[in-house]
Amino acid sequence: MFKRLFRGIFTIIGGLIGYEIFELLEFIVEKTGTYNGQEIFTQSEKIILISFFVLITALIFFRYSPNITNRGRKVALSIENEIQGVSPVALIGGAIGLVLGLVVAYLLTTIYQNIIVQKALYLAVTIIVYTTIAFIGAVVGSRKGPELINMVQSSQKKTKDSNEFDYSAKGKKSQRIPKILDTSVIIDGRILEIMRTGFLEGPIIIPEFVLVELRHIADSSDSLKRVRGRRGLDILNKIQTEYEIQIYNTDSEKALKEIPEVDVKLLKLAQIMKGKVVTNDFNLNKVAAIKEVPVLNINELSNAVKPLAIPGEKMTVSLIKQGKDREQAVAYLDDGTMIVVEDGRKYIGKTLDITVTSVLQTAAGRMIFGKVK
Repeated sequence: MFKRLFRGIFTIIGGLIGYEIFELLEFIVEKTGTYNGQEIFTQSEKIILISFFVLITALIFFRYSPNITNRGRKVALSIENEIQGVSPVALIGGAIGLVLGLVVAYLLTTIYQNIIVQKALYLAVTIIVYTTIAFIGAVVGSRKGPELINMVQSSQKKTKDSNEFDYSAKGKKSQRIPKILDTSVIIDGRILEIMRTGFLEGPIIIPEFVLVELRHIADSSDSLKRVRGRRGLDILNKIQTEYEIQIYNTDSEKALKEIPEVDVKLLKLAQIMKGKVVTNDFNLNKVAAIKEVPVLNINELSNAVKPLAIPGEKMTVSLIKQGKDREQAVAYLDDGTMIVVEDGRKYIGKTLDITVTSVLQTAAGRMIFGKVK
């Protein structure tokens, strides 16, 4: 039913265009010919020519209306796909620019409406003016609108009275920042315990491509990778069960479709969402720093909460193996911190007191050096 209705509307539009074409041709002939005030066409000739033009254009539009409808549907779908990758602020700016463009176009038409007497020519020029100015307004508004809106918002914030001891606004803002989990931190498993303590605030995002990578690791022919992948899937299942966190579908993010690497996708998603990446991957941490993407590193957090050892402090340790040098011995604290004991080789297998001599902080963790008391 709708197809027939649209076809009828297109046919009527085609007939109207045919009538306007006749009027335009009559205007051109009238301006270029010399008829000394005589009529160019008789009344019957006018009726025949108008009927001819109306019939021809109506038949053309009737014949090609299905193609026009299909083409319009494809254009609408293409516009919908393009809009999905555009931020709401850009859409608002584009709409405002479009309205301003139409206003400017209206003001321009008032300038020449008394100059162009012929209706068809006036209509054609008006359509061109409205289309061009509205398009320019929409493009400029979509690109510059977000900047203007941000400027207005920042100026409004500056005018408000602020209390230096009021942390509520800053706290609410931090709670809105998305935390995006990468594959390594899910496989590691400590993220679940951190979430249980309540130290990780804000929305937790688990991208769909991270789940795909976990599934590939779990299906790997390498037994070690397979075990790690299955552990990651178990941790992910617990996170979803306890916190009802859904897998974030990234199909709507057009900028991610052409990126093959998971780590690069992760950083790009963080830039799009203005979020932070939660990881324990040292290399990803370095790349994120280059791209200026905020990172929450689980290893750095672990090192930060380890108990401090001060030079001169006494400790009781169990020496379990030889160190790198022949006279060194190695012990470990409960949190995994390595302790290197000078001249401790002969005490391997024993528990004794040592004195801390120095502490070395590395990217891999903290190392404590000591000597036998």
